[in-house]
Amino acid sequence: MNEYINTRHPTPEQACFKRCVVVQIIGRRSSLSFLNAAMIARLSVVASLAFGLAPTVVGQQIYDIWATTWDRSSLFTYTNLSPNPINFVSPGAIGQADITIEETPLAQAMVGYGATLTDSSALILNNLKSQNSNNYWSILNTLFDPTDGADAAGFSYLRVPLGASDFSSSVYSFDDVAGDNTLANFNINKAPSYLFNVINDIRGINPYLKIHILPWSPPGWMKDSGTMLGGNFLSAYTSVYANYLLKCLQGFQSHGISVYAISIQNEPENSNPTYPTCKISADQEAQIGAALRTLMNDNGFSGVRLVGYEHNWDDAAGYPVQLMDDASSSFAGVAFHCYAGNFTQQDSFHNAFPSKEVYFTECSGVYGTDWWTDIKWYMENIFIGSVTHSSKNGLMWNLALDGNGQPMLPGTTSCGTPCRPVVQVNSDGSFMYHQEFYAMAQAGKAILPRDVNGPFGQRLHLTIGGSRAQGLIATAFVTGRVNPSDWQRYSLVVLNWDDRPDGTWNPTPIQTTIEFRDMQATYTFPVGVTTLWWYAPTTSLNGTDASDVPVRGEKQSEGGRKQIPIQKQKQDPFKAWVHANVNGEAQRPVEVVFQ
Repeated sequence: MNEYINTRHPTPEQACFKRCVVVQIIGRRSSLSFLNAAMIARLSVVASLAFGLAPTVVGQQIYDIWATTWDRSSLFTYTNLSPNPINFVSPGAIGQADITIEETPLAQAMVGYGATLTDSSALILNNLKSQNSNNYWSILNTLFDPTDGADAAGFSYLRVPLGASDFSSSVYSFDDVAGDNTLANFNINKAPSYLFNVINDIRGINPYLKIHILPWSPPGWMKDSGTMLGGNFLSAYTSVYANYLLKCLQGFQSHGISVYAISIQNEPENSNPTYPTCKISADQEAQIGAALRTLMNDNGFSGVRLVGYEHNWDDAAGYPVQLMDDASSSFAGVAFHCYAGNFTQQDSFHNAFPSKEVYFTECSGVYGTDWWTDIKWYMENIFIGSVTHSSKNGLMWNLALDGNGQPMLPGTTSCGTPCRPVVQVNSDGSFMYHQEFYAMAQAGKAILPRDVNGPFGQRLHLTIGGSRAQGLIATAFVTGRVNPSDWQRYSLVVLNWDDRPDGTWNPTPIQTTIEFRDMQATYTFPVGVTTLWWYAPTTSLNGTDASDVPVRGEKQSEGGRKQIPIQKQKQDPFKAWVHANVNGEAQRPVEVVFQ
């Protein structure tokens, strides 16, 4: 892997040189080489006081901003504020809105955003790789590259069906031989080979990628329907099915893929005769989970998380709570979907089992909806809403499909509108990113590791006040460092959805103050989604010891192993990233009419 040096924002040392009066006194950067961090910090304060200047906290400056606006004039557009960053200064009057960030207590650690790599998504991407490899690698890099300075979303969580789903070309499991209780005919390679190839290509770009596997149905012979299409699980096959899932883990391992989490059944309260589904009661899932947990612990998979439920918000106080009552020691936590109920219902589970993990793993948009309305909904309900109610991640449904929401399993009624993917790949090799991408990208940029093998962001609590507080919703994160003395990164994701402040359509920016460590920054948030970063030492320099503040230049996150030189065009207003491609060259985006 290559290491990339951060050129987008200055290191704390560079930030200090840009504004500390002591630099003006000494005059040359090289003259400070003998000074340690504490001396620089103290000299800057002394010089500030000597010249009658209000001291600022070294490093608390906002340089990096990403924005997606309601009118698409900005689409995950990066702005570097150097040489005029937003400073945190002594507090004054609050703005129209006032965001106060609280560093304690820390909330949940995040694990990444992403989507599901269905068989259909993998097929679409694999075909593109053969048709136009430049576009293939451009998509994967834009979606998954976690490099700190990359023009990319850094998605880090991928859900993968075990066997067929409603987005497969045919119905199959990994053992379709009825009565094969020993699973002698189990074969992980019944999954299409391109599924594993695409996963490994993504892993080559993002070393932090977490793989979460789960079936849409057990093999049909384990169900009362005798088919994978609908029906109920038969408890007589509890131990056989647990072993089947263990073999799935081993099968992925045989392809060089380490699994982060496994679930027992997608949407266990749903039975649909037109695609692989299965009803499994909470009691049955608890029994399967207990058996599987033992097998995992005994066969080298003790570190793999077992995640329960995988269904809608509306039953958060029912099925998942019963599951934990029955088999708490077997499960790391539960996962939710968006198709019924609302995100606040996650609290019913979290309050009952606060030590258990909460995941959000599926929601799909459909064609024919309003772009800006969708952005608002996704941020309110998933990428801010679900997260502020304990979720460690946020996933959309299909990663990639064509412009008709295809290919789908023949005859299925699961997504008739049809479903809209994160990225649409057209038959001519062109592609475009939908609103799901922009919402997730804004959220994902806030939580990525700052260092090689560093942690993901951890959520901070915040409050919003002011006369226009109702116009903003937000979440904040702190990203720790491998070296504890290195400055932590702080990030803020803000949705300004105040497009009708007076009851009529009038998208209005909100002048906002940001309160952090008794200091204050001011920024005017446009109507849309904004993500911004700043750095600060582990402890505030405002009257405290600064001896641990680093002043040396820092290398940034490693990633993006597969770097293909692509001349990627920047987005024009009201135009999608659609790269018409017949010869491998990136073309100017073509006009797209958004629904």
